[in-house]
Amino acid sequence: MKPIEILLVEDNPGDVRLTIEAFSECLTPTNIHDVEDGVVALDFLYKKAPYENVPTPDLILLDLNLPKKNGKDVLEVIKSDDFLKSIPVIVLTTSTADFDINKCYDLSANCFISKPIDYESFMEVIKSIERYWLKLTILPSRIT
Repeated sequence: MKPIEILLVEDNPGDVRLTIEAFSECLTPTNIHDVEDGVVALDFLYKKAPYENVPTPDLILLDLNLPKKNGKDVLEVIKSDDFLKSIPVIVLTTSTADFDINKCYDLSANCFISKPIDYESFMEVIKSIERYWLKLTILPSRIT
């Protein structure tokens, strides 16, 4: 089985480490590609230098509070692009603000999850993502 390619757009190194560690404990094989800001995320998605040879992600985990270009702006670009819009985007952020939640769904986010603060709850969130998005759901990129 080919690993699921996940683009993690996250500027907090601790959250990056925690997410990679959590996915390493999942049974579904994954390759996590992490970028630290919205501009680099779009460079990755559009395969601009130095990302010419990266795979197109099967799933995107997107933080909202990013430097250079925030997560809502990145989401808007992804969901308005005919090539990228079918990639599921899970907004995974610390925000619980109604405005952020509504805006992300208005921009066609596939899911909005507020990051738990404690380790065990965060691990459960990642396991839930694995169960739903990597096992139950048929990702568009996996249709042959």
